[in-house]
Amino acid sequence: MTSIRIIRQTDGDFDARLAELRDILRGGGLTGGGERSLDVPAVVRDILNDIRTRGDEAVIEWEETLDQATLSPKTLRVPVDEIDRARAEAECEFIALVRRVAENIRRYQEHICIAAPDDLVRDGRQLGVRYTPMDRVAVYVPGGRALYPSTVLMTVIPAQVAGVREVVMVSPPTGGDIAPMVLALAGELGVTEVYRLGGAVAVGALAYGTDAVPAAQKIVGPGNAFVAEAKRQVLGTVGIDSIAGPSEVLIVADDTARADWLAADLLAQTEHDPGSAVLVTTSEQLAGDVTAELDGQLARLSRGDAARRCLQQYSGIVVVDTLDTACNIANDFATEHLQIITADDEAALKQIRNAGAIFIGPNTPVPLGDYIAGPSHVLPTGGTAAFFGPLSVNDFLKASSTIRYSADAANADADDVIDFATREGLTAHAEAARRRKAGRQ
Repeated sequence: MTSIRIIRQTDGDFDARLAELRDILRGGGLTGGGERSLDVPAVVRDILNDIRTRGDEAVIEWEETLDQATLSPKTLRVPVDEIDRARAEAECEFIALVRRVAENIRRYQEHICIAAPDDLVRDGRQLGVRYTPMDRVAVYVPGGRALYPSTVLMTVIPAQVAGVREVVMVSPPTGGDIAPMVLALAGELGVTEVYRLGGAVAVGALAYGTDAVPAAQKIVGPGNAFVAEAKRQVLGTVGIDSIAGPSEVLIVADDTARADWLAADLLAQTEHDPGSAVLVTTSEQLAGDVTAELDGQLARLSRGDAARRCLQQYSGIVVVDTLDTACNIANDFATEHLQIITADDEAALKQIRNAGAIFIGPNTPVPLGDYIAGPSHVLPTGGTAAFFGPLSVNDFLKASSTIRYSADAANADADDVIDFATREGLTAHAEAARRRKAGRQ
């Protein structure tokens, strides 16, 4: 029997139990089993410091320890002919699928790519903005149990659409090498610089640079707790997308939703192990029906045991009085994935402010976004959707302000500049403006 927690607004301890569930999603226990017994920040700090000090020597030793991969500075990088061979040996049906998905992603990213507006021109003042792509970015592709080749498409293509000149890929050499499917995708997308690197070791090498692995300007892509912590610690030395954690979904639903579909959607997140799923509904009947459906569907899942554990430990069904309350809870949780399945989806959508990706209506389960729709599935988790957004083409563009003054305009603004600079005690600032003004007199 699935013992998913049920929290009702009518319960006397509703607020406390709801806060407890929210805190679980924000990192208060939602981790893999092996990570609970370790001081992850301390372990990562040691790895990063070692790589920064000893470079390739440290990288190779840590890969031997953590991934059981025997490497050398010359074998860290995957040869291009090996990438080409993986691409040639891939199933034709898989490559055809990849091309369909890639086209969807490319078209969406091109559609949302930010463009500079016309300059703001006012009395000799021309103010604008330029958007230029980064020179070199790195994509982290998980391996091992969390091998998701779709991540290659969701990270590489936005960077390519942005015009990034060098897109580098790293992936753990589980068992000594990178999964052939990942290499095949690299070959299909034209990525020729791929390294056998995983976890915090990969992040450290890319952030600080070594003789064999040149540093990147930004590191993107999901990973385990060690990858997330390493990205947090190197932020500032290098850019990152976000500090992502385990997968999660929150569903806002009323009595028009189908219980069997909702149960399937909840299970789709919990099978990530760890993963969390929360249903917030106005219907007590629906809550009971979904609970019953979960039991029936779990028995048919290949990862049923893992999904059951995540339902019990990290998930919940919340029964509330109104959809307004449900939407407020959704905004407070600020989850990676948010589904809306109600009698009036647009009315609910208007109330949502915080979510990584929003899936609207009964026919839009999260797996559509995971694989085929077009937006990247690299999304903020753990409540960070309140201030982070999905990975997109625009994350690989840098904005530069452009400012151009005529002599008359500089003269007109000189006194205000001098006044401000003098009040702040910055006499050289004032002098720079004063000399322009004097030159006009």
